[in-house]
Amino acid sequence: MYPPEKDFDLLVIGEINPDLILRGDVTPEFGQVEKTIADATLTIGSSSVICACGAARLGLRVAFIGKVGDDIFGRFMREQMAERGIDTSGVVVDPSIPTGLSVILSRGDDRAILTHSGSIAALHAAEIDRQLLARARHLHMGSYFMLDALRPDVPALFAAAREQGLTVSLDTNYDPTERWDSGLREALRYVDVFLPNQAELLAIAGAADLDAALERMAAWVPLAGVKLGAQGGAARRGDQLAHAAALPVAVVDTTGAGDSFDAGFVYGYLKGWELERTLRLACACGSLSTRAAGGTAAQPTLAEAIESLAEC
Repeated sequence: MYPPEKDFDLLVIGEINPDLILRGDVTPEFGQVEKTIADATLTIGSSSVICACGAARLGLRVAFIGKVGDDIFGRFMREQMAERGIDTSGVVVDPSIPTGLSVILSRGDDRAILTHSGSIAALHAAEIDRQLLARARHLHMGSYFMLDALRPDVPALFAAAREQGLTVSLDTNYDPTERWDSGLREALRYVDVFLPNQAELLAIAGAADLDAALERMAAWVPLAGVKLGAQGGAARRGDQLAHAAALPVAVVDTTGAGDSFDAGFVYGYLKGWELERTLRLACACGSLSTRAAGGTAAQPTLAEAIESLAEC
């Protein structure tokens, strides 16, 4: 299935930061008001890393390119990624900048996020190991709108990847500026698989509903897989549409569920699965990941995800 000259099935380029997840049915209040929470967990964060971990858990050979500071958060992330079998030789350590951090207040199926950008926005195109790029079969990028230094060069990077025979997927994640552009249309010219959630898709496509957004997106990218939260997911390839439900699981924390969806979708795509089966695997991976706090603690193995496919 995999060309012998390729060392990695998947190369992920994106942000690296831990998540500090605070769980409890509380709302923060200024004025030095102290409230108690149910749980606090320091865990693997960042959309891109959670996706990489999910793909590795499914059995793909994964490498990562990103940037961290030379600090406790950066070391924590590199160690955690390596423990999950992810090649981190492409991770840049910059002692002049702190590693980014997200603080997440989680309340069941909803959450509020505060992010310190730090190293997240500081990865430059010149720091990307092009030899590592050549060793991969597929390139995935997450958090496009957060990669400030890299973003102007993303179209050229994607074009170079395509020239070397890689397929390309993109999950933009939310745009903090809410402009939903920043050169994205040019980058999408080189994208094979687009993986937004519904809110992101509607904003990017400038459409009022899911069907209209998918119709418009079909003219821009060959394949789109859309995360619909508790409603599961939808996908479109040309005129072919697919829908899949989420699994009925006891939700502990939804952090990273969309990134686990991405991992499952990319797995099915690389295996050449038909569209509906690929979407069902993605929804299973996203659903199962919500069973524990953090984005990676409950990510399924391939066997576990396939076993659950009959339920979604």
